[in-house]
Amino acid sequence: MVILFDQYNLPESIYEIVFATEQQEMVAEMLVRFIKKNNGILTKSEMSRFATDLHEGKQIWNNNKVSYNKRQFYDRILTPLKAMGIIHYDMYNRTYALSKNFHKALLSIAEIWLQEYAKPA
Repeated sequence: MVILFDQYNLPESIYEIVFATEQQEMVAEMLVRFIKKNNGILTKSEMSRFATDLHEGKQIWNNNKVSYNKRQFYDRILTPLKAMGIIHYDMYNRTYALSKNFHKALLSIAEIWLQEYAKPA
């Protein structure tokens, strides 16, 4: 995953930085809000139900029905969110939860840059 941004024109939404299309931004924000409404944790079956409802056009966003392919949801939304540390999957309990690991990863990236910056020419 590649995150490109302009430091002088940062958007207010993290979703605009992380995702390439408006539809992906919308679906990711829908997912995060859904997790928050469920006490910050979803079981594997609840996540599957969310993805199925999206696929069948049963999810509502701004008073409009939203349809998004289930396979693409897992490939383009959930997998990147997990890989970046925004969502954590607990394999033992089979649950998804919002995570602060994204913040930690960005701090690690900043440290890598500082090391590169300090290297002699």
